Amino acid sequence: MDPLDRLAEPGLDLLRRVDALLAAGVPEGHRVWPLLRRMQVLPGDAVRGFLDLHPAPLAGAGHSVRRLIRGYDDVSTALTDPVLWSGPAASAYGQERAALLRHLDEGPESLVGRLESTAGYADALADWVEGTRLALARTLADILRSAEAVAVVAAMATGTPLRPGPVGPGVADAAEIAARVLAVLCVAYDGAETLLRQWAPSLAESAWRPPVDGRPRYDQTTRVGW
Repeated sequence: MDPLDRLAEPGLDLLRRVDALLAAGVPEGHRVWPLLRRMQVLPGDAVRGFLDLHPAPLAGAGHSVRRLIRGYDDVSTALTDPVLWSGPAASAYGQERAALLRHLDEGPESLVGRLESTAGYADALADWVEGTRLALARTLADILRSAEAVAVVAAMATGTPLRPGPVGPGVADAAEIAARVLAVLCVAYDGAETLLRQWAPSLAESAWRPPVDGRPRYDQTTRVGW
């Protein structure tokens, strides 16, 4: 259990009140508006959804992928064993074997290279989740001790039904809390998009590179017999 898990119950209880106040109206021009438009979700729902994200499964996925690399290393070792025969068949086999070795484990575009990139991406995502959870926990801890939280609880304690209309008591405080929470998550999602852009080229499919033996090869469009 990390700090965010420990703060989940009181934090969500407060954000439930915040969401209810925001549903009744938000001060015009408040800085929360662009955040709400971008996230398309109220802060309580946003935090509730993020609580299901944990770094451990992603880190575990990275470890699992790296374990697969040992199997590819074993295959590569077997392919490098000397061939005790010669002739055209041995030469053709050697070309195919060299191509397969390149495909298995030669550079970042090989299968092993893609596995290493996939594991690295999983590690980067795990770090992103862990960092975001910590930032969100710190923000919630500060909010729970704030004057805005006291005002929101007091406004909801009256039991007066909330109706759309003029901004009532506690709404401005709720908007401020919402802005602080959504700002953290906006930064987090910007970070996730940056990670995807950075890693996407390394996660592309590993294309097979056929052997080249110097002989002319004809595809189906080649016309012969002229």
